[in-house]
Amino acid sequence: MLIVAGTITIDPAHVDDLRSAAEVMMAATLQETGCHEYRFSESLASPGTIQVFEIWQSEEELAAHFETPHMATFRRVLANLDVQGRELHRYEVANVAKM
Repeated sequence: MLIVAGTITIDPAHVDDLRSAAEVMMAATLQETGCHEYRFSESLASPGTIQVFEIWQSEEELAAHFETPHMATFRRVLANLDVQGRELHRYEVANVAKM
C-alpha cells in the first residue's frame, strides 16, 4: 500500500479555479482501480496551500493513475494557476491497523 501526501501552493486568488478542477479530479480518481482515498483540502492556516492525501493499493495502480485523461486535464489546469510550491511525498506502508 502507498500513501501520497503533501501540499501544492498557489496564489490564494486562484483557489476557486483549483477547487473546480480538484472536484472533478477527485471524483474520477476515486473510481480508479486501487484508489482507496484521494483528497484535496484547503489549509485553514495557510491560504493558497492545498493539502493532498492519497492511498493506493499498489505502485502499478498509482502509475496507471498518472496516465489517465483526468490527470492530463488536471495538469493543464495547474499549469495555468502559477503554482508557487509543490511538496509531495510517497510512503510505502507495510502494515495498517485501526486505532
